[in-house]
Formats: sequence, structure tokens, C-alpha cells
Amino acid sequence: QVQLVESGGGLVQAGDSLTLACAASGRTFTTSGMGWFRQAPGKEREAVARISRSGSSTYYLDSVKGRFTVSRDYAKNTLYLQMNSLKPEDTADYYCAATKNYGNYLLLRDYIYWGQGTQVTVPS
Repeated sequence: QVQLVESGGGLVQAGDSLTLACAASGRTFTTSGMGWFRQAPGKEREAVARISRSGSSTYYLDSVKGRFTVSRDYAKNTLYLQMNSLKPEDTADYYCAATKNYGNYLLLRDYIYWGQGTQVTVPS
């Protein structure tokens, strides 16, 4: 069974930086695309950043391009999201997710494993 555990959320001020981490267990880390998603109160969940199995390709939500960077460490089985220049509109619960084995990191329907989430709050 695949388990994903997020960490690193918190309360920060606008303009600050924060790094989220997602520790993955099971062999799926090297065979799955991975991504970060977020959901703000009263809003739909959205895909923030996604990364391919090899780590060579990434895809970002337009509103975070140039501010957020997704990366993965195969030695540590960990996915990261570096968030810079945080804004109040980045406030949300952030979730780590992994695709099925050999799934397509660009296809939202391929994400079948989910973490419990970590909260990020940026007051206005």
C-alpha cells in the first residue's frame, strides 16, 4: 500500500517562503508521476504543480509559475514544493498525490494515491 505524508505547512506572511515535503512509502515513487494539489475553503481542488516519473518534466498552475518549484528526491523518496513570494490567495490545504504505476503525470484521473494534507495560511 502506498502512503504519502505531507509536512512543512504553517502560517507565514505575504512575501515569505515555505517548503512542503511529501514522504512516500512503497515502490510507487519511482514508477509514478507526482503532484501537489490545493483546496481553499469553498473552492474546488486545483493542481498546483506536477512532475513526471523521471523528474525531467514539470507542469504548473499559471498563478504559481515563477514562484513555486516542484522537485523530487529519489534517494529520500520525497517530493518537495518550494513556495516563494507567497500571497494570501495561496492559503489552502495542500495535498501530495501520486499516479498509478506508470500513470501520466498530466492526467488528473491518474492520481489515485493521496496524502492527508498540510495547511498553508498567508494572512492578508
